Amino acid sequence: MDSSLTAKVLTQAMPYIQKYAGETIVVKYGGNAMLNEDLKAAVMSDIVLMQLVGVNVVLVHGGGPEISSMLKRVGIESKFINGMRVTDKETMDIVQQVLAGKVNKSLTQHLNHAGGKAIGLCGLDSNMLMAEKMVTGDDLGYVGEITEVNSEVINDAINDGYVPIIATVAGDYKGNVYNINADIAAAHIASKIGAKKLILMTDIRGLLQDKDDEDSLISVVNVSEVSQLKREGIISGGMIPKIDCCVEAVRQGVSRAHIIDGRIEHSILIELFSDEGIGTMFY
Repeated sequence: MDSSLTAKVLTQAMPYIQKYAGETIVVKYGGNAMLNEDLKAAVMSDIVLMQLVGVNVVLVHGGGPEISSMLKRVGIESKFINGMRVTDKETMDIVQQVLAGKVNKSLTQHLNHAGGKAIGLCGLDSNMLMAEKMVTGDDLGYVGEITEVNSEVINDAINDGYVPIIATVAGDYKGNVYNINADIAAAHIASKIGAKKLILMTDIRGLLQDKDDEDSLISVVNVSEVSQLKREGIISGGMIPKIDCCVEAVRQGVSRAHIIDGRIEHSILIELFSDEGIGTMFY
């Protein structure tokens, strides 16, 4: 990139940097961006840059592929119902070890090595995420619904200059531990801490008018339009829970929620600091 183009990019980014300095952005990190090392490095550098220009970042992560890999290694078959992992006691022990241990600490190390300042947390720390057993037509075991977000430890980390990296396991007051969907956890956290934006990283461009045509991206959606889009079948399948998270976050006070394509390097920076943005924005 020549110097004049570099200057143009920085000039375009400046009003957005001013807009988000001092604000908090919650990023749900998952999909291919967690598995591909080049994409992972790009995400880490994006977050470091955001820290450097004064944006507070909270990184919420899942780890489905790593959990499935570990279960296979110990001889436990992964079972899913309607896209949700059936989590018996033995499986929950593995989920907790992988998410709150291996994945969380690896991401913390990556961000620190990239020049950021990160601290690894999970929903059990300081009773951050409290939950109860999810009740559905099928027994999913230790899959939980969040009942309470205690944000003190998150806010303390932010105020001390850290990026909290949060693994989505939660507890109850009886000592049970639950597996929590990371999109849902990110939406609850964003609402509780008064985040300016919620960003969900996925493996598709965003909401598509035609699910088989990635060029049919719908860039902007008012949350009042979502019910109609569901009736028309434009929002269907696995997109429903993700979009429901965005809708709930916006209704609970988050200014904007975004579904962006984590397969694109520096997608977070493109969304935050450029005129064109990326993915689908809900307001």
